[in-house]
Amino acid sequence: MRMPNPPHPGEFVKTEVIEPLGLTVARAATVLGVSRPTLSAFLNGRSDLSGNMALRIEKAFGVRMDTLMRMQASFDIARTRKREGDISVAPYRPHEART
Repeated sequence: MRMPNPPHPGEFVKTEVIEPLGLTVARAATVLGVSRPTLSAFLNGRSDLSGNMALRIEKAFGVRMDTLMRMQASFDIARTRKREGDISVAPYRPHEART
């Protein structure tokens, strides 16, 4: 069953990793080797998860990169589905293409 509004992976990392470890965003950014603004944007859902960031999180905190990237994909799919009505593309019909 598909989740209608999957969480942004940053929300998961913030609530299930960073906060339980008692880390500040600044300290977590140092551990990950990224800037505080970069990590903050991700944790607050203002930026998408990159493969690079997913691998950093896996190496630092043990959360599988694959899991995080699947979370991002689910989030992206749900976000795009919400805009489905804005995209007007007719189904391809092979017989119509021949003239």
